[in-house]
Amino acid sequence: MTEWHGIRRDSPYRADATALLLVDLQRIWVEPGLDPHRPPGTSDWFQAQLDAVVVPNAARLLAAARAARAPVIHTIIRSLTPDGRDRSLDHKLSDIHVPPDAPEGDVIAALAPIAGEIVLPKTSSGVFNSTNLDYLLRNLGVHFLLVAGIVTDQCVDMAVRDGADRGYLVTCVRDACATYTPARHDAALAAFGGYCWTADTATVADRLRQLNSREIA
Repeated sequence: MTEWHGIRRDSPYRADATALLLVDLQRIWVEPGLDPHRPPGTSDWFQAQLDAVVVPNAARLLAAARAARAPVIHTIIRSLTPDGRDRSLDHKLSDIHVPPDAPEGDVIAALAPIAGEIVLPKTSSGVFNSTNLDYLLRNLGVHFLLVAGIVTDQCVDMAVRDGADRGYLVTCVRDACATYTPARHDAALAAFGGYCWTADTATVADRLRQLNSREIA
């Protein structure tokens, strides 16, 4: 984006420059009983939020992005090697390892990628640090990056901050994200809110529908 005058974080999206990034909405972190790393004492709130709010809202965003023909990119935590030797040091120390062929590493069925959608395996919290996302977005002509997924105060946080630092106008869809407690979720949104426009699913989906309507018109 060469001209910044008049640009705001909530500037209207452009049909040829908007992409949806779904962060780590994969079976191991979403389906009950699969995640060995949920913090001890995590309440049922997180699972209920995933099932009743985050996944349905992510599905709404996904449908709206597809209808608008906006690029969709799914990130997943997945090692490239069977023994995980390619993982970041932090993931090794945290014992986070999803083998390449492990079915629990797949995107959940409700959000399953279709032809033409990109799936990026990553081995760090920051998708910009351990994938070629920035390169892909620039090749696709993306300026507006819509971010949803889990967890709000870790991988989503880094996607928002790093995307902003690289010159993207980032939208965080607050009710399509979650972390382990409401307090952590709210604190994260407050902490990185200066790097993005924070909006709800209904607002963002409506903007995507408007892109589709303008294209048809």
